[in-house]
Amino acid sequence: MSINTERFISTIKERLDSDCVLSSHEDCSEYAHDASNVKEKTRIPDAVVFVRTKEDVINVIKQAKKYNIPVICRGAGTNTVGACRAEHGGIVLNFARMNKILEINKENMTATVQPGVILGDLQAEVEKCGLYYPPDPSNLKVSTIGGSIAQSSGGAKTFKYGTTKNYVLNLEVVTADGEVMRTGSDTVKNSTGYNLTSLFVGSEGTLGIITEATLKLVVKPEAKRVMMAYFDTVDASVKAVNAIIENRITPATIDFMDKNAINAVEKFYPAGLLCDKEAALIIEVDGLAESVERQRTVIERILFDMGAAEIKISHNDEDYEKIWSARRSSMLACAKIKPDVTTDDVIVPRQNLTELVKGVQDICEKYDLTLCLIGHIGDGSLHPQIPIDYNDEDEYTRYKMAKSEIYDLTAKLGGILSGEHGIGADKRPYISKVVNSVALDYMRAIKKTFDPDNILNPYKIF
Repeated sequence: MSINTERFISTIKERLDSDCVLSSHEDCSEYAHDASNVKEKTRIPDAVVFVRTKEDVINVIKQAKKYNIPVICRGAGTNTVGACRAEHGGIVLNFARMNKILEINKENMTATVQPGVILGDLQAEVEKCGLYYPPDPSNLKVSTIGGSIAQSSGGAKTFKYGTTKNYVLNLEVVTADGEVMRTGSDTVKNSTGYNLTSLFVGSEGTLGIITEATLKLVVKPEAKRVMMAYFDTVDASVKAVNAIIENRITPATIDFMDKNAINAVEKFYPAGLLCDKEAALIIEVDGLAESVERQRTVIERILFDMGAAEIKISHNDEDYEKIWSARRSSMLACAKIKPDVTTDDVIVPRQNLTELVKGVQDICEKYDLTLCLIGHIGDGSLHPQIPIDYNDEDEYTRYKMAKSEIYDLTAKLGGILSGEHGIGADKRPYISKVVNSVALDYMRAIKKTFDPDNILNPYKIF
């Protein structure tokens, strides 16, 4: 630990409550990892600071600037790309205690929250008011609002409702100089100057530190139904998705699971899934009760016309939760197959989706890797989950080659390397496959303008 770091920690301990700063190697080691699963050894942060207020954040940032100490923001640590690992040491700024819902405004249909608020808790609170916050990542029971904004997370409801970026109206941000700015307004429309709010959404804590967010809400749907349709071929399931859309129906969700994912989930979370089928679609419809029933009827007919072997439909909350709990458990289920599991996030224009699905399967078969394939297939997003053993050097080498080829295929099909997980550290070496050098130079210029000393989550993204 450098002298500057020691001075920083000593100063912060004097200015914040004693229980807000962890600095022992043992205490900080818990915060060296996030949900990304990497073979390489990760560095332990020099300290972890738990902030409760905007003033705490300002205090930390001003001292970090003074002593040139990296600051890495952390919510629940559920991101899968290494976005909150302290690669170069420094301070992890933990927002677990800055977790208040400050206001739910029914008239404006907005919620104002601190960054440590759990996404699922916010959803539950706004629904009590007859409102709805649609972003729906699979880890919503632990994922924080600050983290979901930093990574621009999406989730199952993206097809109808969009992602996090569509719901952030205004942010309070502490800059790298310790100043405070508001990026937008609490209005649903704003064409006053540059759209700074959108710039911070998805910036992974590299441009500023979010201390408050005003989020747009929508009216809570009156009813919802979910159905799970099984197919004997993957191709038939993908074609069924296009048929639904061509019939001018917009489900809230169109998700996908292949046979390996279905079997892994059923072993981990027995839910009566049909393990002999090659693929399944999870389709949710919502809205007015009459509309939901009509959508369900039309979709059911389309699915059978497109070759669905069997369809299961939720009839009550218990049925609904069973289907979604099964789908959300896929990552944990894959972790039971081998000692380590990796998850990815690639997305292409939907017209190229069939080629992406087949291509990813072929690549994993080529390198003799187990693949559990899931995704938000309605918007062209796939999550290849690959269970491996990092102690098997040959398998690890094959996995790295397959990963690079999957990214090459995604780029060839006009896609990008992340639709909702972000880039972080783990995808940083590959970003030039899909972002040209001119755009990357602009990103670096923006970073340098906002953070000239490179103390905010340094060297992430690019």
